[in-house]
Amino acid sequence: MVTASNPYIDKFFYFDSNLKELIENLTNENYDYIIDLQDNLRSGKIKRALKIKSFTVNKLTIEKFFLTKFHIDFMPGIHITQRSLNTLQYFGVKDDGYGLDYFIPKEDEVNESDIPTSHIAGYIALVIGASYPTKKLPVYKLQELCSKVNFPIILIGGETDFEEGKLVAEVDAIKVYNACGKFNLNESADLVRRSRLVVSHDTGLQYIACAFQKPVLAIWGTTSPKLDVEPYYGSRFIEGQKGFIYENILVPGLKCQPCSKYGIEKCPLGHFNCMNKQNIDAIVAKIHSLVNK
Repeated sequence: MVTASNPYIDKFFYFDSNLKELIENLTNENYDYIIDLQDNLRSGKIKRALKIKSFTVNKLTIEKFFLTKFHIDFMPGIHITQRSLNTLQYFGVKDDGYGLDYFIPKEDEVNESDIPTSHIAGYIALVIGASYPTKKLPVYKLQELCSKVNFPIILIGGETDFEEGKLVAEVDAIKVYNACGKFNLNESADLVRRSRLVVSHDTGLQYIACAFQKPVLAIWGTTSPKLDVEPYYGSRFIEGQKGFIYENILVPGLKCQPCSKYGIEKCPLGHFNCMNKQNIDAIVAKIHSLVNK
């Protein structure tokens, strides 16, 4: 769904567990090159089977291992987006400096009737979902955040986030609308696009917010901007802005962060300080300063 409406893509092939059939279909297309922006076991099998020239992104596996296991930073400071673009240098592809794109089909645009009347004039999008629990603020922290913010809030996440969203929204059923699981990905992206400000964990909707050039407060837990995955807007857009664009929110002085490349189920040290020690009052103050401008 993420790329289905992208006008620059001519054809899609989906992997649905039948790798043999996928390879046959790709072979029949008689492609000249493979551009591999995943570099995993599946993409490796496809490259070996097609036996054509390929270009593969540098995942910096060794550098990330040293960073997450020993907290020795060998990362080059080049965002994953830029490294993906660098993979295409052979074809003359260059960065236009305007950041990411995301395309929402007309049928997935959210109607105003699907948004509470209290939120139509403006709201904060609070993305509470994430791929792993250690990338998410605990419910009690989200409740504290929502109770202290003096502005309408829409909670955004998938179906698996609905119950947590329900608990968070209970702090103020009028101010906080739980949209988790009620909208598909494109519709959730549209809610992000319509928002005044996006507060998000390290998750896909954070980068969708960047594609719509929304101001972002990025809250980090087990992962970290040190992995070269912070919000990405593009150099030309940033150079043209005089006001706030984004801020990374981390607990200062944590020697154990990051402890994972992508997220894990539980804090390996048991304390989960990267989220439990987040200063909610400071986050709320930042939200109010941005929304009131």
